[in-house]
Amino acid sequence: MLGMWVTIAVYIVALVVVAVLGSRSSKSVADLTVGGRQAGAWLSALSYGTAYFSAVMFVGYAGSAGYSFGLWGVLAGLGNMVFGSLLAWMVLARRTRAIAAEYNLHTMPEFLEKRYNSKAMRLFSCIVIFVFLIPYSASVYKGLGSLASILLGIDDTIFMIIIAVVAALLLLLGGYLVQARADFVQGIIMIFGVAMLIFFVVRTQTVGGVDGIIEYAKTAEGLPKLSGKEWWALSSLVLMTSFGTWGLPHMIQKFFGIRSNAQAKRGIVISTFFALLVAGGGYFIGSLCHLFFSKADFGTMQSTFGKTFKDYIVPTMLEKAQISSVLLGVVIVLLLAASISTLCSVTLTASSTIVLDFWKVVHPKTSDQKLKRSTKLVCLVFVLISYFVANSQTPILDLMSYSWGIISSSFLAPYLLSLYYKKTNKTGAWSSALTGFTIALVPAVCKILDVAGLANDTICTLAGYGTQFAVTAMCISLAVCFTVSTITSKRSEQKIA
Repeated sequence: MLGMWVTIAVYIVALVVVAVLGSRSSKSVADLTVGGRQAGAWLSALSYGTAYFSAVMFVGYAGSAGYSFGLWGVLAGLGNMVFGSLLAWMVLARRTRAIAAEYNLHTMPEFLEKRYNSKAMRLFSCIVIFVFLIPYSASVYKGLGSLASILLGIDDTIFMIIIAVVAALLLLLGGYLVQARADFVQGIIMIFGVAMLIFFVVRTQTVGGVDGIIEYAKTAEGLPKLSGKEWWALSSLVLMTSFGTWGLPHMIQKFFGIRSNAQAKRGIVISTFFALLVAGGGYFIGSLCHLFFSKADFGTMQSTFGKTFKDYIVPTMLEKAQISSVLLGVVIVLLLAASISTLCSVTLTASSTIVLDFWKVVHPKTSDQKLKRSTKLVCLVFVLISYFVANSQTPILDLMSYSWGIISSSFLAPYLLSLYYKKTNKTGAWSSALTGFTIALVPAVCKILDVAGLANDTICTLAGYGTQFAVTAMCISLAVCFTVSTITSKRSEQKIA
């Protein structure tokens, strides 16, 4: 255990040093939010990747996918690589960077206002983003909490408080560039950590190396015959966790800070490799869970942890794998690195949105330094709210689907089509945003009714269909935006062409 704690301590100290050394470079709101648009390919790509993958994927998604789909769950990781990283960077990065630099944009709501000449859309988007990034942030805390309770044997509440303090420190000391530099360090840790984790888990006696995996693939648990309903659930997971990132502000704003198109082009390769190793490796490890647990074991976990038992599958797997304490420390640092970077990114995005897209719009004469201080203060408030939401009995997968589903369904269509379809207008944007928002909101409302004790069987079932509703909402909103814009196109509504 000593080796594990030493490894964790060294990591946290290294993060603090990076934050302190980089804090002098954050002098303005632009430095805080987009790093003065000076991020290179490695910094941008690893910042994107570490914001993408956190304990939510390693602990929540990987365990749930492995339990439900066996080795088929690896398709989610491959989808994240192809659609969520490779295609996202090819389609979005350079165009978004160029527009953000030309119009001096700092946030996604600001982008939407300028594109559609609509201050109301800016205010609507900033409220939706702030409110529904909270369950995303909370899901990261829950992932780390389950990790701590199993592998470290400490109360998950205490561990979540420690993580909140570290994340807040990084944000208070700097902002985008400090966070990006920390993400670079954390990205390197994740690359080596995942590679080591795959190697040692595959070599365990329980798995039995490559031959053991081949035999596992021949079993009903390894490669199960999925029903149509199960294929739809898996497809929804792949699509939501891949294309869902295309409408998430904390991911899109990574493109705002890239230094040049040349750096954006290099970022494609780096981001894709990172996603292949980290996402593919994470889901692969989760897909082996049936080798470590019998049906009786899963039943015991369910009776112990309740609805959130799938969040404890991967941490318990790692405990049963009996790897060395130093390697276990590296694994914990890997998940800490992934999660802290995501927390910082989500928190900075949500907080800067409220300050720059709500407060500044209402009070346009507010000074730059006051906006910077206000953003940091809201960061602390956001971290605190997320911590309290994380203490609810809601599975990680559900929290994530509510957050990603609602935000992406609202803004993916207005953002994506604005880059390539010049006829996209305010009417189409509003129609798609409200349509996507309404459809994706259904499972979240059902969950609230369930928590309030007002649910029946149908409502409880719908509350668990967040990924399916999210994918449906994104597809419909894209169709609505294109159709309505084509019918009602008025070029005069555009400011950004």
